[in-house]
Amino acid sequence: MKLHEYQAKHIFSRFGIPVPKGKIANTASEAKQIAAELGGKVVIKAQVLVGGRGLAGGIRLAKNPSEAETLSAAILGMEIKGLPVQRVLVDEAASISKELYLGITVDRVLRCPVIIASSTGGVNIEEVAQTTPQKIIKVPIDPLLGMRDYQARELAVGIDLPRDQWRAFIEITRNLWNIYTSQDATLAEINPLVLTKDNTLIALDGKITIDDNALPLHPDLAELRDLDAEVPEEIEARKYGLSYIKLNGSIGCLVNGAGLAMATMDIIKLQGGEPANFLDIGGGASADRVAAALRIILQDKNVKAILINIFGGLTRCDEVARGILTAMGEIKPQVPIVIRLVGTNAEEGLKLLAGSNMSTAETLLEAAEKAVSYARGGEHGDPG
Repeated sequence: MKLHEYQAKHIFSRFGIPVPKGKIANTASEAKQIAAELGGKVVIKAQVLVGGRGLAGGIRLAKNPSEAETLSAAILGMEIKGLPVQRVLVDEAASISKELYLGITVDRVLRCPVIIASSTGGVNIEEVAQTTPQKIIKVPIDPLLGMRDYQARELAVGIDLPRDQWRAFIEITRNLWNIYTSQDATLAEINPLVLTKDNTLIALDGKITIDDNALPLHPDLAELRDLDAEVPEEIEARKYGLSYIKLNGSIGCLVNGAGLAMATMDIIKLQGGEPANFLDIGGGASADRVAAALRIILQDKNVKAILINIFGGLTRCDEVARGILTAMGEIKPQVPIVIRLVGTNAEEGLKLLAGSNMSTAETLLEAAEKAVSYARGGEHGDPG
């Protein structure tokens, strides 16, 4: 779950990381009032959960409250990468001397958290990694020992930070680590961390991503979720405990097990097709969850065929079959469905589906070939 900048900065402030004074505004008149409270010169920042806000015109400097109102009205009427701007953050303007980057995430190769710092902040860190990798300093952190001050000093030296700023930098790095661990984050990032002209460090922008699996432990964070920024099908899937990610293809996938789901998507692509989603119904999925999964897939208008691939272990194939029949009775799908059932109660499941006008397959390769053919309008693509 991604947090908006203003939400991330609120957490930064709670943990002792300095941030600019600022408030959220839902209207241009509110932005004008906030700008007046902050002394006039402010930065208006669109609050949407995508990158590239500055390039899209979603971050603007206002010299006075009237200009803040005008710019806010323009930004609140924008869409950035398909997301409408519904609120803006009005921050006091900072006098910037130098922009840095500081972030913490998981390094899946090292299998541990890493703290990343760069002397080049305010831009996409991935671009810095590609163009000037020598400007990025990484320090792996043993999760059992936690971050140590000497590791923060190593970062400070690596980014050529003036020595008189080391103490403040170490404190900010320690606090960012505390946020990362205590909030069960997968990413905690300050970009840019700026050194101002009056020689202070301040987090000018922030990003925090929370592990969805940890949200039951953090009900206060779960309440911050912005559903307007999420795909409706993914919201619906979460209600049923389904792992669903929308993609851009034409073949809907309903599979039990993340590994099998990935293999199913791979073999669809190998046959020249494109998966419309990743969907893992999990082990021991009941009929109602299977029915919910099928309904979610069919909400996607791009889906031209569906491939159901079930390996029955904890998940009983006859339960899956009942779920499919329940969904088909409710929705009456107008796209062809290919199903492969293998494992626990597979024979019983196939018997239940015998009169359902669905195509069956014995192997995953055969199922993928049929699904790709149907998605292309093959001669057997009529669901009947």
